[in-house]
Amino acid sequence: MPKVKTHSRAKKTFNVTGTGKVRRYKAFKSHLLTKKSKTRKRHLRQHGLVHPSNMSLVKRMLCLKG
Repeated sequence: MPKVKTHSRAKKTFNVTGTGKVRRYKAFKSHLLTKKSKTRKRHLRQHGLVHPSNMSLVKRMLCLKG
C-alpha cells in the first residue's frame, strides 16, 4: 500500500487549531478593493473556520484522522 500524500495547496492554505478545528483565510480580499468599505476589508483580514459540511473534504486533503 503506497503512502497517502497531502494535497499541496491545502497544506499551505489551512491550519489546524489545538482543538482540531481547521482555520482558513477569507475570500474576496485580492482585488477590486476600492469599492469595498474599510469595515468589510478589516473583517476579511480575520481568520474564518471551515464549515462543518466541508470539514471531511478538507481533513481528507490534509490526511487527518476523523
